[in-house]
Amino acid sequence: MKLITTACPRNCYSTCSMLVRVDDGKVTGIEPHPDNLATPEGPCIKGLVYVERANSEQRILFPLIKNKNGKFERIGWKEALQRIAGNLKRFRSESGPHSVLFYASSGMSGLLNEVSVNFWKMFGGATTTFGNLCWPAGLEATRLTLGENNHNDPWDLENAKLIILWGKNPAETNIQEMIPIGKSLDKGGKLIVINPRRTVSSENADFLVQIKPGTDAALALGIAAELIRSSRIDQDFIRNHVIGFDEFKERALQYNPEKVAGICGIPERGISLLAEMIATTHPMTIIPGYGMQRYENGGQTIRCILALSVITGNIGKPGGCWHYANLQSYIFDHLKEPLSYYPGCENPVFRRQVSMAKPGEDILKLNDPPVRMIWVERGNPLTQNPDIHLTRKAFRNTEFRVVVEQFMTDTALEADIILPAKNMFEQTDIIGSYWNPYVQLRQKVVDPPPEVRPETEIYWHLAHELGFSEEEIKQNIPEPGDESVEAWLNQKLKSFPEITLDQLRNGPVLAGNHKAIPFSDLKFPTPSGKIELVSTQAAELWKVDPLPDYVPVQLDKTFPLQLLSPNSKNRIHSQFGNLKMIRQFEPEALLFIHPDDAAKRGIQHLGTAILFNDKGSAEIKVFYDYGVRRGCVTLTNGHWAQDGATPNLFTTGRFTDMGYGTAFHDTFVELRKK
Repeated sequence: MKLITTACPRNCYSTCSMLVRVDDGKVTGIEPHPDNLATPEGPCIKGLVYVERANSEQRILFPLIKNKNGKFERIGWKEALQRIAGNLKRFRSESGPHSVLFYASSGMSGLLNEVSVNFWKMFGGATTTFGNLCWPAGLEATRLTLGENNHNDPWDLENAKLIILWGKNPAETNIQEMIPIGKSLDKGGKLIVINPRRTVSSENADFLVQIKPGTDAALALGIAAELIRSSRIDQDFIRNHVIGFDEFKERALQYNPEKVAGICGIPERGISLLAEMIATTHPMTIIPGYGMQRYENGGQTIRCILALSVITGNIGKPGGCWHYANLQSYIFDHLKEPLSYYPGCENPVFRRQVSMAKPGEDILKLNDPPVRMIWVERGNPLTQNPDIHLTRKAFRNTEFRVVVEQFMTDTALEADIILPAKNMFEQTDIIGSYWNPYVQLRQKVVDPPPEVRPETEIYWHLAHELGFSEEEIKQNIPEPGDESVEAWLNQKLKSFPEITLDQLRNGPVLAGNHKAIPFSDLKFPTPSGKIELVSTQAAELWKVDPLPDYVPVQLDKTFPLQLLSPNSKNRIHSQFGNLKMIRQFEPEALLFIHPDDAAKRGIQHLGTAILFNDKGSAEIKVFYDYGVRRGCVTLTNGHWAQDGATPNLFTTGRFTDMGYGTAFHDTFVELRKK
């Protein structure tokens, strides 16, 4: 038996360090790694279920090709690569390299993902994607205000006297964060939760505010107005380190308690109580969730909430923090901020892009040349991107599709050829985190099955099939084998002498630029060098008000229920939900609804209903939940369409107001009894 250090590479805040138990070349257990101060108690249920995931009977273990009857059958690697290379050559010759769409998402992070980009550069380019499904509106809002996206070490939360979970549910989606939150509460700290849903995280809260979805900016402005009227703001901090306060003050004072209560659907007294707690409890950390900025008004909403941290002086202090994203460990990214999401920002060979928010619409519009082939890796767009119907149509409109996958996802079902992907235990790589400050080694612990090849090896073999020179391949893609991969990673580490592979083998290492309390020097990399409540960049880049502002969500009178699609403790987006251990807790998709809304429609608890809007419909089992705000329904993110209902059957491709994010939650539906 061996215990080997590694780390979870999923698109999750925690990025847990872990010790993997290996017996006879097989993963048999997952244990905590105590050296990661952010994740000392080990991973969540999804991390524990890696044992099943690594050994799952559902795993794709060899290349598959779709036959004339639409069924998949086994194919050899040589034939698979020859077919793919033949199509790539043909499409490039007839229509140019941009007739191929390279789609990659965040299914597994790692420095070796750069090899994919290198391959497509060698190919002469490809159509790629811009924007992001997750967090860019909030990233850009924070960058416009503070200059960069960094926050205090996660364990600093125990120093906060007041913690506000604004649209975040860490008890299910960032369980490690509950450790320092619990320590803060044990010391007498206070917890406020602002969320349309009563969540597990709110059970220990001193104050739960079930706000109307999409109105958070109005509430933030209303609280700011109360603080300003009562002169309970940090005047010295504002005077010395903030620009635009006078203009912001004028904007905020337009939001009196009566107006805010009407917008947000909460009592006026609640607004006063929130302002009172913020005014009298220091230091304060606000932790906004990512779901709240997945509206068309998402960036401006984040700017309004961040302003509360600014005007109370809760920036750059132990326990006083804006806790949105911490990119200190992203040391290898030459562009860490949302500017990298701009269309046309990448290498010129990737000058043509489709948006993550509207992939189906954008693909179908392309004519010169049309998209003839799609390559997908590390993603499941036919579950996770908006408007599945249009995205599926766009996929089927192409001539050839390749998907690199571990399981038969919704996207894999649309492939002509499926190539088996490695799992996290089968190749060494380096990863960062957007929550804790560590650089980590996702260390290889077992060999892949005989016919599974890491993506780097797939590209190495495919490059040879395409006839690239040995020298060009050597410069861009490591040769197959552990030694070649480690040599490639060591080359990347040369610019960071404080970090070595040997150090990383033992556990997480703090990034060389690590600051336990960012902005403690009160220096802000904005154009003015100060915190900017008024941002000319916001107006120039995104055509929004230079001031933080509340922009109402556009309601749909035809479909009166607002659909929320939060993340679940049982999945990371569309991963893990197919595994037996997870299915015993969540065997099917459920629609959570307040009993009053269900009763109006004659729908019983656990009864089957039809969920629909103008985009689509699906049968779904209904679950009564008094914790859901009236007028809302919840269908958690990541259920596969092949299993029934999934949120993106009902969404329309929309951008957030900044950052080219995706406005999933501007979605309205209706429900009827089956």
